[in-house]
Amino acid sequence: MEPGKTTACFGEVMLRLGAPGKLRLAQSLPGMLEATFGGGEANVCASLAMLGSKSRYLSALPDNPVSRAFAAQLRGIGADTDHILYTQGGRMGIYFVEHGAAQRPSNVIYDRAHSVIAESGPECYDFKSMLSGCGHLHITGITPSLSEKAYLSTLRLAEKAAEMGISVSCDLNFRKKLWRWKEGMAPGDLAAACMGKIVACANLIIGNEEDAADVFGIHADGTAVESGKLNIPGYAAVAARLSGRFPKAEFIALTLRESISADHNNWGGMLFECRTGKAYLAPLNAAGQYTPYEIRDIVDRFGGGDSFSAGLIHALGTPEYSAPETAIRFAIAASCLKHTVKGDYNYATCAEVVSLMNGSASGRVRR
Repeated sequence: MEPGKTTACFGEVMLRLGAPGKLRLAQSLPGMLEATFGGGEANVCASLAMLGSKSRYLSALPDNPVSRAFAAQLRGIGADTDHILYTQGGRMGIYFVEHGAAQRPSNVIYDRAHSVIAESGPECYDFKSMLSGCGHLHITGITPSLSEKAYLSTLRLAEKAAEMGISVSCDLNFRKKLWRWKEGMAPGDLAAACMGKIVACANLIIGNEEDAADVFGIHADGTAVESGKLNIPGYAAVAARLSGRFPKAEFIALTLRESISADHNNWGGMLFECRTGKAYLAPLNAAGQYTPYEIRDIVDRFGGGDSFSAGLIHALGTPEYSAPETAIRFAIAASCLKHTVKGDYNYATCAEVVSLMNGSASGRVRR
C-alpha cells in the first residue's frame, strides 16, 4: 500500500432493506423497512474515506435514481465515484436483513440474481482507465460468487492491476448462500477453483476464522467456529499454509471472532508477515498477551470484516501505523468500533480508532 495513493475497490453494492431494531421480517412486513446501502467492497471504500485515505469505487450499476443516490452518498463521504459503469436497464441487487438477539442469529436473504454487475463481463470495462492513478486494488470473494461473468471480471481486473504494478488485497469472504452459478459443482468446490486464481494475484490476503477452511480446506486445529471456540495459536499455522500456497502474498490477515451470542462477540485478529514467518496478534493486554475486545450489546455486526480490511489497508499505507504490530492493532480497533455503528459502513474516524487502540475504551462522553 503506497502512501498517498488511491485505493480502488471493485464489487457489487446492494440496497439493504432491514427490519427495524431486533424485529423479524415477518413482524415488519407488511410495513416499513430501513433502506441503506451495503456491499463488501463498497463498505471498504466508504471506511477508507472516513479514515482519511483516498478511495475509488468501481462497479457496474443501472442508471437510475437509486444507483445515483448511492453514488451521491459515497461521494459525500469522500470517495471517488467517477469510474462506476452505468448501464441502461438492469437492476441493483437487494439484500434483506434481520438482526439477531441473544441465541437467535442474524439472517440475510439475498435478491441479487441477474444484477448489472453479475451480467457484465470483462469486455464491458476499461480496466486500465479505472485503475489510472491508483496504488492499490481491493477485491473480495463475494462478487465472483455471483456469476461466471462477475468472476472473470474480478480475475481480469486483479491481473490488470498486477500488470500495472498496483498492489492487490483480496478478502476471501466466502458466502455459503452464493457460488451456485456452475451446475454440478458444490459452492465450496467452485469457490476453491475460482479463488485460487484470484488470490494468486494478491499481496495481502484477508479472511475470517473460517474462510481458509471453507475455501481452501485449511483448518485450524482445535477450533470449533460454530460453538465460538477458537484455538488462537492454530491460526499462525493456517496463515503459514496460505503463505506457502500463494507466494506473492506479503501479509496474511485473519479476523478472530468468538460468537458468544448475537449480542456478545469477542473480537481480535492476527497479521502474519510472510517474509519473516512472524504472527502479530491484537489486541494485547498490558502483559503482552492476546486479549480480545469483548463487544457486548452489538449495534450492527454487518460490515465488521470490511471495516477490518479498510483499517488494515489504511494503516499499512500510513507510515505512522505501517509496522505490522501497529497495523493489526489499528485494524482491529477500527473494526471493533464498527460493531457500534448502524448500517454497513464504518463511520469511525482515524482519531477515534487511535484512541481505542491506545486504551481509551470506557465510552465516556467527550465534552
